[in-house]
Amino acid sequence: MRRSLDAAALLAVLALGCNPVGVKPVEESTGGGCRAGERCSIKHTWLSTTARLDLLFVIDNSGSMADAQAKLAAGLDGLVDELMQTNVDLDLHVGFTTTDMGNPWCPDSDPERGALVLSSCRDRVAAGEFLFAGVDPPIDGAAACTASCGLTDADLTIRPTTTWGDPEAKPRAWVELAGGQTNLPEAVDLRQALACFAPQGIAGCGFESHLESMYSALVMADEGVGANAGFLRDDARLAIVVLTDEADCSYNPAHEALFVSEKALWSDPDDPLPTSAVCWRAGVECVGDPSGYERCDAANVGVDGSVGVADEDAALHPVARYVDYLNTIENRRRMYDSGAEVQVTILGGVPEGYAAPEDLTYSAAGDPTHLDLFGVDPGCVDSEGAAALPPVRLRELAESLQIGDRVNLASSCAADYTPALTQLGAALRRLLPPACMPECVADTDPDTDILDPECVLTDTNAATGESTALLPCDGTADDPSPPEGETSCFVYLVDPGGLTPTTADDLSARCADYGWNLEFRIIRKAPLQAGMTTRVNCQLSDLPVLDCPDL
Repeated sequence: MRRSLDAAALLAVLALGCNPVGVKPVEESTGGGCRAGERCSIKHTWLSTTARLDLLFVIDNSGSMADAQAKLAAGLDGLVDELMQTNVDLDLHVGFTTTDMGNPWCPDSDPERGALVLSSCRDRVAAGEFLFAGVDPPIDGAAACTASCGLTDADLTIRPTTTWGDPEAKPRAWVELAGGQTNLPEAVDLRQALACFAPQGIAGCGFESHLESMYSALVMADEGVGANAGFLRDDARLAIVVLTDEADCSYNPAHEALFVSEKALWSDPDDPLPTSAVCWRAGVECVGDPSGYERCDAANVGVDGSVGVADEDAALHPVARYVDYLNTIENRRRMYDSGAEVQVTILGGVPEGYAAPEDLTYSAAGDPTHLDLFGVDPGCVDSEGAAALPPVRLRELAESLQIGDRVNLASSCAADYTPALTQLGAALRRLLPPACMPECVADTDPDTDILDPECVLTDTNAATGESTALLPCDGTADDPSPPEGETSCFVYLVDPGGLTPTTADDLSARCADYGWNLEFRIIRKAPLQAGMTTRVNCQLSDLPVLDCPDL
């Protein structure tokens, strides 16, 4: 195969506006090939060579969640292992918050209210956050942390980084992975750190506001508020994981009387304090016989028990508030990537093997004590007898954002969360865009079996014009690495499958399905500087009908 043109030389030619080997002016080509008998232009396009993913965990930190948090920490390896399989440079943000938005009956909790939390659970064990004193004897949930985490905050010092909106390097409230490097200490593996950061304790408020905590976390990130500023990126995919065993209680503060003086939804108006049953009744309407309801749906319920009230009169914020906001985020991301999706996964009170809404049944005819506490029979029960409530409002949010046929609810009653988290990782990996070249690229050596492209790649800041050339990788197709002195390089993926002995140069199914004939793999040993995007210039085919027949 003929060697590519020297990158610096070709860039210099482009900068001067010259025509190398009869190439038409650079900006004339907008795709679609050239007229017969002409050499095609060098096509300028911005390339998604970095797969950016913002991953937010919203974790129930109430008194019953120690075992679930332990299973989450133990199962995160499956998620990370799947994400690491992407051929595209993974640029990852992982943030954690809790379901605690505060409540009149939780004066001793210290609500996060959506703020990101990044500290070792070991330190929070020492601070008493894994001790639930609301029962006698108190619950000691320290094992939820210590079973998977051996590192303290002193071992997990976060290294300073910049963000799109903040060029000053400082420690962030989330874990980052970019260019194969993290913002963790060099000796700490990403999996180790996540196992320490994920458990959030069991001292949080028992009136869990999953949806409002998620909303608050994203709004603060979106608006650049506090520790969340910079977590969200408009050109990144967004995934949200909610872990809980209870019903959502995202109440409207204007109707706080629901928990104090308006007792129509309490199990007994003579009770000295409300139970979580209030949350179920304030957000769900069920139809049919309580021994086996026909269905249960999210509903606008007033503090007096009226069903179907206006949004502003509903005791709990309507689910549409959260669906609409996530759709707004999704649409904004589609300005950068037309295939952008917001992925929501619920680990909650659905049966193991849940595959469709009909797999989740509803009733209110079981143990009277349980019904007084929660208002509904369990959605699932784990092997130790611990129950989780059916997550009606959370289920409706997840279903509203379902992608294809993938079920995005899994059982928090499962003995092992690894399968569910591995499945999530695989789904996210499939959503991350491969670095397809969105044109039919010319073959500069038609005598070989596979495409021999002619391209120049640069990391470019469109605002400042700063640009750094990417060189082809050294090493083998199976083990590429940057040339000496470089931190980045690129590899051509040109084999539609089976034409070469290795699979390392295979075109991804997604690029092939679009009909493109070239994909790039970018190898980075250092993070891509904030504000930089990869730009590619390739010689295009003058016969796309023949060279890219599926385009």
